[in-house]
Amino acid sequence: MYDQRSFVATTLAFTEKLVSDYDVHDVLQDLALRLTELLFLTGSGVTVAEEGRLRAVTTIPAHLEDLERHQEVTQVGPGAEAYSTGGIVAVADLEAETRWPEYRRVAHRLGMRAVVGLPMALSGRVVGALNLYHAEVREWEPDDLVAAQLLANLATSFLMQSESLDEQSLVNAQLRRALESRVLIEQAKGILAEAHGTDVVVAFERIRSHARTHNVKVIDVAHGIVHLGLRL
Repeated sequence: MYDQRSFVATTLAFTEKLVSDYDVHDVLQDLALRLTELLFLTGSGVTVAEEGRLRAVTTIPAHLEDLERHQEVTQVGPGAEAYSTGGIVAVADLEAETRWPEYRRVAHRLGMRAVVGLPMALSGRVVGALNLYHAEVREWEPDDLVAAQLLANLATSFLMQSESLDEQSLVNAQLRRALESRVLIEQAKGILAEAHGTDVVVAFERIRSHARTHNVKVIDVAHGIVHLGLRL
């Protein structure tokens, strides 16, 4: 179970990020990072809906991207079920699960045993799903799920921070920005990986480290790599 003080500190820090000059992709990545640390997870990921289909936006750590992308391609898995039903889908042991056989095979290959899919909802409309991963069998504590859902709700609520657009248009625009950011970051990862003769996981860590060191957004670093010739 999470530490109460850590949860309060995490929530305050996350809330401060939401009221600052934010980028959609940065906020969703920050959500995944904070939850992974707070709940002692192996990793987590965020998917958002575009025209009724889930699209992977960010995954922490990067080597779990295959699991997120599998749900994106097949629209099958705990996150997809949380999105379609609007309810939390918690699995303590994927080896004892009978649903989603292909998803479970990918999870087994990546060493994941426990998983949770949580809906990201906005005024009754589910706009995506948050996925929590653990490498060992884990009986998910109700308090942990409540904490995760609260942070997911906070992340979702920032999508409405505008007075100039109606809710539907704003949500669509924000989610589109998140997906466009992912595409740009993927391009930047590929460019760096090729330049350094390494893989995209290492390339992404270079991008993220540079962003943190220079206090800039990940998407801005990616833009510099793709469009301005920046090399790290």
